[in-house]
Amino acid sequence: MIVSVSRRCDIPAFFADWFWNRLDAGEVLVRNPMHPHRVSRIALTPDVVDGFVFWTKNPLPMMDRLGVLEQYPYYFQFTLTPYDTDVEAHLPPKQEVLIPAFRRLSSMIGRERVIWRYDPILICDWYPVIYHINAFRTMCDRLAGYTDTCIISFLDLYRNIGSRIRPLGIRPPDSAEREEIACRFAEIARDFGISVNTCAEDGDYSRWGIGHGACIDAQRLSCIGGIPLSAARDKNQRPFCGCAEAVDIGAYHTCANGCVYCYANHSRTLTERSIAAYDPASPILCSQITAEDVIYVREMRSCRVDQMALFE
Repeated sequence: MIVSVSRRCDIPAFFADWFWNRLDAGEVLVRNPMHPHRVSRIALTPDVVDGFVFWTKNPLPMMDRLGVLEQYPYYFQFTLTPYDTDVEAHLPPKQEVLIPAFRRLSSMIGRERVIWRYDPILICDWYPVIYHINAFRTMCDRLAGYTDTCIISFLDLYRNIGSRIRPLGIRPPDSAEREEIACRFAEIARDFGISVNTCAEDGDYSRWGIGHGACIDAQRLSCIGGIPLSAARDKNQRPFCGCAEAVDIGAYHTCANGCVYCYANHSRTLTERSIAAYDPASPILCSQITAEDVIYVREMRSCRVDQMALFE
């Protein structure tokens, strides 16, 4: 099984110690988001974990201990956008901290293990299409040679983000703007040796060489680990998502990045309460097991292909 760390929150940035402790313990507990008192016990041992996909805007807190992962294939989905603190309130400075962190991480583990996410792409008076085109060119120039893939997506209007984006006049790009962005991004990225894929987008931009991406990519993990994987598409994701099936070990309402477009935090009060409960020694993120909880063992199976079967 592939383990996602995590679509629901930035574990590398804020909960690295908790993750290392869970890896040492060989298991983690995860609440069901729809039924919070149903808790899954998930093994994190090399015999069943086929790889980790880390999602982050700041990997620095994890980077000094990556040697612990030598038994596992893994890569990072590193979100790096040109927005200021009006949109991404609590991130370190991009030019001085995060772009150097991206380059350092790539130098440590290889460019094929650091995927650049330029998403979501949103529009307002001070982030028009031309701003994105110019910013993308500048960022490509600084990241060239440190990644082979950029994943883009356009803002989704999740129900819980309206009150955050409305005062800023933020909206998704319209269809003409999406076409222009896709065309120009593809041209720019090609000049810097970077391929562009979309994340869960229904639009077809293949005429510019942009494909539908798989952010959780079993084929990439196969290449990194040198072991073929046969993972089914994740049926629980959006219709145009190409991700392989994975288990996510994060928790909603726990991310402190403060991004106005985030679907995973419904309110500041709830998020602050969850973060206050963080205990790096707890088996479950930003929570403790109570008498009301029922723990189920989730069956974890490797999706590695038997080497002998390749020749049958």
